[in-house]
Amino acid sequence: MNAMATEKRPVGGMSERRRTRLRLEISREAARLFWKQGVAATSGDQIADAVGLSTRTIWRHFRSKEACAEPIVMQGVVTLMSVLHSWPKDSSLEDHLAGELVRLQYEMRPVDLTDEMLAMKMIRLADREPALRTAWLMACDQTEQQLRVIIGDRLGRPVGDLEVRLHAAAIAAVVRVLDEQIGVAFLAGAGVGTGAGTKELTDVKASARQFAHAIRMATGGAVGDPIA
Repeated sequence: MNAMATEKRPVGGMSERRRTRLRLEISREAARLFWKQGVAATSGDQIADAVGLSTRTIWRHFRSKEACAEPIVMQGVVTLMSVLHSWPKDSSLEDHLAGELVRLQYEMRPVDLTDEMLAMKMIRLADREPALRTAWLMACDQTEQQLRVIIGDRLGRPVGDLEVRLHAAAIAAVVRVLDEQIGVAFLAGAGVGTGAGTKELTDVKASARQFAHAIRMATGGAVGDPIA
């Protein structure tokens, strides 16, 4: 039997994989337009023209033009979350982050790097665009939900445990603040002239150390060490 025939399809005949891919394609074009000309000056028709679809199709996948940014904004945390999901229990957070982020820096596809750059731009733009800020905070909320699973597994506790939830919330805040700071530094020219401490954030190993240190501080040292 054809593998495509067995893929689950929602009402309307489009597979979930195709739907996710299409939403990301729309989000890329919307993000480029938002960054180039501003959110207010960008219309749903322009987004549709940029991606080669009808405006009706855009509204079928997104509730508003600002919501079109959500899939790209989520790309701002995808890499870090994938690294945390693969964190071995016998490794420290510093060692794991440094090794994996350096490896991914060389192995990531150009399209993934482009998506991360667009995500940085949308997170930066969210400072003055409330609707985009909402998209970014929604991405951070999804990050916190994933972190509950990661931390719960690492500490051997259920995801609903109060301590697990507190640690996940604290780490999600670290991710939000540092991602915003990294974006500011990078978009300002790799940190040149952006103030003490920001230049090192654009270096992969330094970023790994910064994230690990901040996570240790935010969780009172409960998260970061190897687990026997």
